[in-house]
Amino acid sequence: MFSFFKKFKKSADAPLDAPQEESVEAAEDEEISDAELERQALAAEAPSSEVAQPEAPAEPSAPVVPASPVEPETDHSKEYWQGRTQSQWARVPETDQASEEIVPPPEPDPVAKKSWISRLRHGLSKTSSNLTGIFVSAKIDEDLYEELETALLMSDAGVDATEFLLESLREKVRAERLTDASQVKAALRELLIDLLRPLEKSLMLGRAQPLVMMIAGVNGVGKTTSIGKLAKHLQRFNQSVLLAAGDTFRAAAREQLTVWGERNNVTVIAQESGDAAAVIYDAVGAARARKIDVMMADTAGRLPTQLHLMEELRKVRRVIAKAMPDAPHEVLLVIDANTGQNALAQVKAFDDALGLTGLVVTKLDGTAKGGILAAIARQRPVPVYFIGVGEKVEDLQPFSAEEFADALLG
Repeated sequence: MFSFFKKFKKSADAPLDAPQEESVEAAEDEEISDAELERQALAAEAPSSEVAQPEAPAEPSAPVVPASPVEPETDHSKEYWQGRTQSQWARVPETDQASEEIVPPPEPDPVAKKSWISRLRHGLSKTSSNLTGIFVSAKIDEDLYEELETALLMSDAGVDATEFLLESLREKVRAERLTDASQVKAALRELLIDLLRPLEKSLMLGRAQPLVMMIAGVNGVGKTTSIGKLAKHLQRFNQSVLLAAGDTFRAAAREQLTVWGERNNVTVIAQESGDAAAVIYDAVGAARARKIDVMMADTAGRLPTQLHLMEELRKVRRVIAKAMPDAPHEVLLVIDANTGQNALAQVKAFDDALGLTGLVVTKLDGTAKGGILAAIARQRPVPVYFIGVGEKVEDLQPFSAEEFADALLG
């Protein structure tokens, strides 16, 4: 009877809309209680030696929990499950609930990096030999500065950059009381890095689709070859590339670009004959329709002194803007390091005509005029995206001021 009122009181406390299963459970508990009373009564009548020992209470069974797609193995007190689709479920800390994991880019291959620095040093060895030989067992006197001035001018650093470096070096030697030639060499390295640092800039990908790049340069600088190498470089970053054979002036230019396209498995938009602007216009449309990441347009080589030919490049730029309002996103000029101060004149002329966003410096290998980058940094600091020291695809790499200074003065 006591058991009945106990169970009734429990059910009375339950909400009115509670499911009927609770009452069934209460009835079952009552039957079990009566059976237990009967067993205890029989046990009391039996002899003491035959009294049944009470059974050990059964361990409570664990509550049944619906299975989840991912079963956590650790304590959840400080973690939670984000509400995502089953394939995207992930356990994240409470303090970073809204953040998404950002996978950093892979580190460069140390072996490939070492190989590139070695090729860069070898390519700039002629320029480097004229500079580094001055500091061998040299005294810190006026003769050292005069020899250094001659070496910088011979490397096509230009008068402005040479005077700037020498004046800064003199002040640094006096301020830091440098007395050893190796210390002066290290000071010159730091000044050269500071001078070239504004030219060091990475090519930003993914800010438009397609990212339209217009490539310009005079004949013979390696423009078409550089486009092929750039296409391979971009593919390493999982970028789809399309090329436009806009050099309809030079013989076999279209065929040369087509060969590079076949090597890199890249589509080339070309015409047997026609206007360069029309070819590039069609290429921009094709890149947009195919959702290509990067479209590079080759253009005919133009001397900056040929004003009517430079006007054709301006026309190409205007037509690209009609095909895609915010294009071209990059206007790159390819220059040959062997041309020295003439390369600086090209940078100024093409920048005035097209508004350059970056440079590609080729043929640094075997030249004694590697100081041209110092002249560009002082006269017209257009970013240098890539430098080349050979004919192979891997010989075109992003520009680094520190690596370049080390190759010159290493």
